[in-house]
Amino acid sequence: MRKILSIKKSVAFFAVFAVLGTYSCKETKEAKEEKTAEIVQEESADPFFKLSLAQWSMHKMIRQDSVDPYTFAEKAKEWGFTGLEYVSQLYNPELSDANYSEEAMAAFVSKSNAEAKKHGMTNVLIMIDGQGNLAADDETERNETVEKHKRWVDAAAAMGCHAIRVNLNGSSDPEIWKKNSVDGLTKLGTYAKTKNINVLVENHGGLSSNGALHAEVMKMTNMDNVGSLPDFGNFCITRKPDSWDCAVEYDKYKGVKELMPYAMAVSAKSNNFDAQGYDTGIDYVRMLQMVKDAGYTGYIGVEYEGNEIGEEAGIKATRDLLLKANQEIK
Repeated sequence: MRKILSIKKSVAFFAVFAVLGTYSCKETKEAKEEKTAEIVQEESADPFFKLSLAQWSMHKMIRQDSVDPYTFAEKAKEWGFTGLEYVSQLYNPELSDANYSEEAMAAFVSKSNAEAKKHGMTNVLIMIDGQGNLAADDETERNETVEKHKRWVDAAAAMGCHAIRVNLNGSSDPEIWKKNSVDGLTKLGTYAKTKNINVLVENHGGLSSNGALHAEVMKMTNMDNVGSLPDFGNFCITRKPDSWDCAVEYDKYKGVKELMPYAMAVSAKSNNFDAQGYDTGIDYVRMLQMVKDAGYTGYIGVEYEGNEIGEEAGIKATRDLLLKANQEIK
């Protein structure tokens, strides 16, 4: 509107202005109401969880394409995540060649912390592999495994993580496995408690992928810093000889439901997607509904393992599927 109005046209102008002004105010009010409704809708659609990225989703990039594992924070930020789930074995041979010395572990912690801070990311947990069997039949072996895991508890504490993820490899006899698991977890959990770190067991093959037995171990261990990390897809108990194909698989939906009461983290496994973006082997809406019904509101880690599309595309597709499934649950 011009600042100087023609006096001759002022009467006519103000008559028109009065009408237009009334319409303009009405339009503005309606626009505000519509905008408010959009905001409310957006807020109500916010996911009940936070998004983290499991570094295993990048294992081919790191192992085959020589991507520096210390770019993890940068890439996760770029792909729309806020939390980081590190994988210990992806920092080998750097750490293993140094026999996980104090100096090597300190360097890992320092570099990881610097990258996370630089990109404004949260260190969530570290997934520990290749450090022995916490449910081994031999007590000496179990104790040695506990000692090896302690350095990772220290690292997690120094990085501000809330947990480490462990495996319960050991006996194939359910009763012996449960007894050994409780022993290993209690010893490690007792130390981790002094560092304010949780010890989480993933369903990761063997008897740990039997949801009922896994839940029994959680109940028997009965420590407030020992819990589960339900993975949507790791429910193969026994694989076929000389093959990765599964011979005995536990019901994944039953398993997740059994493990959620003890869950302190959740892993969203994915493999392949259909034209609508849904995972072809896992009902994400059903899984996410169970997670929400259990009252879980923490991080859900994207763990893409498919082969039909590349890792970056698979990571983004899984991220989008989680957000899409969030819109479809009650």
